[in-house]
Amino acid sequence: MSGHSKWHNIQAKKSKTDAKRGKIFTKIGKELIMAAKSGGSNPDVNSKLRDVIAKAKANNMPQDTITRAIKKGAGELEGANYEEIVYEGYAPGGVAVIVNVLTDNKNRSAGNVRHAFSKYGGNMGSTGCVSFMFQKKGELVIEKTDELDEDELMMMALDAGAEDFSSEDEVYVVTTVPEDFGTVREALEANGIKFLEADIKMIPDNYTVVDMDTAAKIQKMIDALEDDDDVQDVYHNAEFPEGFEG
Repeated sequence: MSGHSKWHNIQAKKSKTDAKRGKIFTKIGKELIMAAKSGGSNPDVNSKLRDVIAKAKANNMPQDTITRAIKKGAGELEGANYEEIVYEGYAPGGVAVIVNVLTDNKNRSAGNVRHAFSKYGGNMGSTGCVSFMFQKKGELVIEKTDELDEDELMMMALDAGAEDFSSEDEVYVVTTVPEDFGTVREALEANGIKFLEADIKMIPDNYTVVDMDTAAKIQKMIDALEDDDDVQDVYHNAEFPEGFEG
């Protein structure tokens, strides 16, 4: 089955990602707060919260940190009020970029995102300027091991309602429509499958091939955006050259 996750792009700097684990916990904590605020603190009846808890666990977030964030969202503990904003624009090389933000100060966030775009040779665009090039998909990333049989895993995923299954260098990637994400994730979990990533993402329909120099500029822009505490996710459609490490 076809693959479109470009996992090697996403994981080009895994060691850097690991070094930012505290920042990742902060970002997931905001998602937990938002999910609990909108649907309540009981994951049994709040499917969005269940999905974010799964994402938190895939990132090895401590249980007490998860619980505290949920309590903030439910109003049991004091916490900030966050607003969700999506910015769109272009990186060097005409690469499409989507930036998801959760913020308690949208003026600060807008200024910081615009600065990151302009500083690194990109430009922020209007709402909708690139989002039509992406589709919202559930994505479950599973590490390849000797114990996992590819055909069995593929059938398990497809039987559970997955839309697509791909085998990449070090991982299997299961893709779902957003509505089936939780069902597929829970079915695989029930069979003992663990995830490196479990999230709903914006997946590009097509990728823009860039050279090493342009890839380096794009990566600097992405790093600057991801370092911003208000930025939750950065999606792009760049296909980095083989061997690019960021």
